[in-house]
Amino acid sequence: MKSIETIATVTKDGKITAQLPFDIPEGDHQVVIVIDEKPLAEEEQHKQKKAPLKFSAYPVGLVSESLTFRREDLYAND
Repeated sequence: MKSIETIATVTKDGKITAQLPFDIPEGDHQVVIVIDEKPLAEEEQHKQKKAPLKFSAYPVGLVSESLTFRREDLYAND
């Protein structure tokens, strides 16, 4: 058994078209189809309407001003 995630197109007459990997042999196969009830176009519009999250800096006072976090300092070979 093989699990494949792909995007399928559904037509008005209820037919479905999907692209499968080339290693699936041709012929009849038993398949299970799970349909998300919202089409992808609606999901993309919903995602675009959301405002981005805004994070502000909050000083916690745990780190000394003299410390640096340069890559060279963090991964120095001792």
